Amino acid sequence: MSKKTKKIWWWAIILLFVAGLVFWYSRATRSFSGKQVSRELYTAVQEGPLVINLLESGTIKPREQLIIKSKVEGRATILFLIPEGTRVHQGDLLVELDTSSIQDNKVNQEITVQNAEASYVQAKENLEVVRNQAKANIEKAELTLRFAKEDLKKYQEGEYPKVYKEYEGRITLAEEELQRAKDKLEWSKKLFSEKYLSETEMRSDQLACQRYELELQTARANLDLLKDYTYKRQIDEMESNVSQSTMALERTQRSSRADVVQAEAQLLARELELNRQKQKLEKFNEQIGNSKILAPADGLVIYATSAKGNWRGNTEPLTEGQEVFERQELIYLPTAETFIAEIKVHETNLKKVYTGLPARLRIDALPNQVFQGRIIKIAPLPDASSMFMNPDLKLYNTTVEVDGDSKALKSGMNCEAEIIIEQHAKALYIPVQSVVHMEGKSVAFVKNPLGHAEAREIEIGEDNNRMVHVRKGLQAGEEVLLTPPLHEAVSLRSNEALMDAEIPKRDQEAPAADKEETPANGRRQKLTPEQMKKLQERMANMSDEEKAELRKRRQPRQQNAQ
Repeated sequence: MSKKTKKIWWWAIILLFVAGLVFWYSRATRSFSGKQVSRELYTAVQEGPLVINLLESGTIKPREQLIIKSKVEGRATILFLIPEGTRVHQGDLLVELDTSSIQDNKVNQEITVQNAEASYVQAKENLEVVRNQAKANIEKAELTLRFAKEDLKKYQEGEYPKVYKEYEGRITLAEEELQRAKDKLEWSKKLFSEKYLSETEMRSDQLACQRYELELQTARANLDLLKDYTYKRQIDEMESNVSQSTMALERTQRSSRADVVQAEAQLLARELELNRQKQKLEKFNEQIGNSKILAPADGLVIYATSAKGNWRGNTEPLTEGQEVFERQELIYLPTAETFIAEIKVHETNLKKVYTGLPARLRIDALPNQVFQGRIIKIAPLPDASSMFMNPDLKLYNTTVEVDGDSKALKSGMNCEAEIIIEQHAKALYIPVQSVVHMEGKSVAFVKNPLGHAEAREIEIGEDNNRMVHVRKGLQAGEEVLLTPPLHEAVSLRSNEALMDAEIPKRDQEAPAADKEETPANGRRQKLTPEQMKKLQERMANMSDEEKAELRKRRQPRQQNAQ
């Protein structure tokens, strides 16, 4: 045999040996089939002190602090700013803002207030004048109405009866005179017939008789004229005067009331305008007063920009010459020596955490000190800034009150809070990865006397993300599988109850809309607006699985069309 052949045989033997080693190792390291498993994959059930805790990072902040904000409207420039870290007393000047533009506005506003006061005084005096004039006009109209009524009564009860009697007296007198004239004329005619009286005297008596007849007719005509025309006209005229005076009085009263109401409204408008301008002036004075911010209490000055920070990293530090806007937080002024720690708890740990739980705080800047605390508040909603960075990350702000002497603490220090959920002086525990859940039950794979791993149902409590508390099902010293067969736990889920739902077949016939969209020739036809609207509505109502199935069905059609 040549050297080359021997070399080939040796290499073949080595390869077979290596293949045998690989086959033996793969058989020896199988996790579960009833055969021996390597001891390195087991861990013993431990018994001893167990602390169920939760570690979260956070920041130290003062428990009680005053927030100093800018109260000047708009934007204002910082003229003076007290250095950060200064311990101040009540009444000390913290910040002074520039109010030069407000000073100019104040001067203009003072002029406006003076003009408003002059308008108010004028409106007030005008109201008195209008009231006086209204009173005079009403009194004059009332007097005119009274005179009209009195004239009517005077004519009805005085003048008319007097004139009527005068006319009747004239008639009576004319009748008597006429009768005497007639009697005299009779005697004159007898005497004239007997030649005792001249014709001239008789004619004179006849003329006198005729004159008295005319006077009687005139007196009767005057009386008829008085009764039929003069009286009615005078009555109608005087009654009209009374009616006109009554309406004039009503018009005067209404006009006077309207003038008074208008004058009062003008006075009220001037008063409101004056008050508004005075309020604006007071506001300017208040703004000028707010330009100097004094310390409301004793404390340590901390700039808001230093305490809050910004996750974007673009917040400018508070300095003199910087512009600040209204209600901007400028300074935090702690008023006590007590502190709190603000931490963020993940939503998965909320079921473990509640108010009143104790906590141990370790400060990064004070490595040799441990502070005690207690949870006093848990936010009802997740932190918005964390959700903005990652919408799937839900962190809840939690406040831990620091107990005892905390003079060494400073605001803004980083800390780690260890929340103590449970403490057991003696308890059984195993690693959390040794427990699997099958059909809603907790199961651990325990090593039996034959050296095989068998599933056993156990009862567990809380865990600290490393060890889980075992309440029932295990004993101290027993060995459990460190890497349990997860495929066994998953396979048992096939025994779960079926869902009451209809599952469509993969090769189910496409809807009618698809048939109209893709004809038999493989070319896409142009859809009408109604068909396009129906297709969009159907696509909007599809689930993600239906959309993926539809795309999968369309891919062969598109390839055939190409």
